[in-house]
Amino acid sequence: MTKQNRIDASGYTYAHEHLHIDLSSFKNNIDCRLDQYGLICEEMKTLVNLGVSNIVEMTNRYMGRNPQFMLDLMRDSGINVIASTGYYQSAFFPGHVAHTTVRQLADEMMSEIEQGIEGTTLRAGVIAEIGSSKGIITPDEEKVFHAAAIAHLETGRPISTHTSLSTMGLEQLALLKKHGVDAERVVIGHCDLRDNLDNILRMIEQGAYVQFDTIGKNDYYPDERRVAMLQILSQRGLLNRVMLSMDITRRSHLKANGGNGFDYLIRTFVPMLRNAGLTQIEIDLMLRDNPTVFFN
Repeated sequence: MTKQNRIDASGYTYAHEHLHIDLSSFKNNIDCRLDQYGLICEEMKTLVNLGVSNIVEMTNRYMGRNPQFMLDLMRDSGINVIASTGYYQSAFFPGHVAHTTVRQLADEMMSEIEQGIEGTTLRAGVIAEIGSSKGIITPDEEKVFHAAAIAHLETGRPISTHTSLSTMGLEQLALLKKHGVDAERVVIGHCDLRDNLDNILRMIEQGAYVQFDTIGKNDYYPDERRVAMLQILSQRGLLNRVMLSMDITRRSHLKANGGNGFDYLIRTFVPMLRNAGLTQIEIDLMLRDNPTVFFN
């Protein structure tokens, strides 16, 4: 049976994760090859027991995506995985992107949405993670954004982006809108890697969603400041445009390898939000209701 790759609305959703990714050759670091099936499967079982039903898996082509790995995880752990199609950012593009037309890139994405990924029954449910470089959208990245817009308009699947260190989110949104995408079908990723409230407010004002999706990466930006930004968004009644995740990408992020593990968001960060005055309704909004509306 073909996987429809839609959200199970009964539980929580991590909106931006990786279950199998391999950037090790690019970064010359084996830690960047996340592929330890047994450890990841156990962490998924833990999440299911904590009320998490869905993982939106952001690994697209040429990032080390592995559709069979995801199908096996769904079978063995009970987690529902939403797979991605697209291209990441310029530094990781294969050489052919430079001389492939926008239409051809769009057709590739649409094939993975409508037919399946690499001959498997797994179909992409989101166009992601469509990325830009730090402080710039390169010409090839602009081409991929255009292709993502076409694929979205022809399939209805939403677009989830990668910003490098929380830069260029507004520019990404403007580019997608220029190509006919409704802002409500876009979520801007990695908005929580610096003091970014002004840009976040402007994106939400236009109707886009934003992700606080590097939770637990305190060496980039402390969780206390993530909580402070979310408090302000709560006070302004804007949490209906926010989704949460951890963007786990490394072996060292897994609990068995000494990292926070996937359950950190539920077991550590959610209590921080409660202590900061956020209500259970608001937590459910970010972790259940918003992803269900956006990804379905």
